[in-house]
Amino acid sequence: MILNLRSPKPADLEALFEIDQACYEPEIAYSRRELRRYLRFPSAECVIAEAEEKIAGFCIGAREGAQGYIITIDVLEPFRRMGVGTALLKEVEARLAAKHVQEVFLETATDNLPGIAFWTHHGYRKQGVRKGYYPGGRDAYTMSKTIAPDLSNSA
Repeated sequence: MILNLRSPKPADLEALFEIDQACYEPEIAYSRRELRRYLRFPSAECVIAEAEEKIAGFCIGAREGAQGYIITIDVLEPFRRMGVGTALLKEVEARLAAKHVQEVFLETATDNLPGIAFWTHHGYRKQGVRKGYYPGGRDAYTMSKTIAPDLSNSA
């Protein structure tokens, strides 16, 4: 499978919304308004993965100073366990590192065993539990990872 990573275009919003709706339960998935707001963050880093001439998934991250945050990572079911999520995460982390981010944070549901395994595999470690983080009172793990800053532009 040939994977193409790219930044989003304004016309991608509807496709990203539909992917998010397919990937998450209705009470957790983002509304169009929320997704648009995240994409418009001044510090947003969004990467889209295309495979077979269609969007297979996307990842949105953001930063504040030396701290980054993974807002969401969404991969459509037919493209899971094929390296799409890994490629998206690595590219967002690289973009954040290039902007001097040193640590990346995220939340994932404490009952999301595949998600926890994915994040752990990629070097994220549990930092604590956020009680009632998700609708319906579901708890989330706060996880973080130290990333190496991009020193290629340093003099």
